[in-house]
Amino acid sequence: MREPRLGDDIDDYCVRCKRVMNHAVVSVLNGEPAKVRCRTCHSDHDFRHEQAPPPKVDLRKQALFHEVLKKVNPDEAAVPEAARPEEVAAEEEPLGAEPVAAEAEAGPKPVPAPKTKAKTKGRK
Repeated sequence: MREPRLGDDIDDYCVRCKRVMNHAVVSVLNGEPAKVRCRTCHSDHDFRHEQAPPPKVDLRKQALFHEVLKKVNPDEAAVPEAARPEEVAAEEEPLGAEPVAAEAEAGPKPVPAPKTKAKTKGRK
């Protein structure tokens, strides 16, 4: 295959479109494209060799979160709620039902403060 030249069409991951799109070569360095321009959104960026950037989710934070969940409730942490068996979901109370015993233990509910009107500048 020949070396890419300025203006050639090339596929690359577009950081703005967040997809592999058709690009034009804008600059070449050592026989490889250095900068490309997306033909869809017209944004310029470095050539990424059709690879998306790594996810921004920090895997260490996610591992620590699951570790804390295991300490709080080991049964819940082991199986995500979406993948839980139907028997476990059926044993749980429906969303509208409130446990009476838990309410009695918690004591009276705090009364929310009354809402006041915010003062606005300008016309009245």
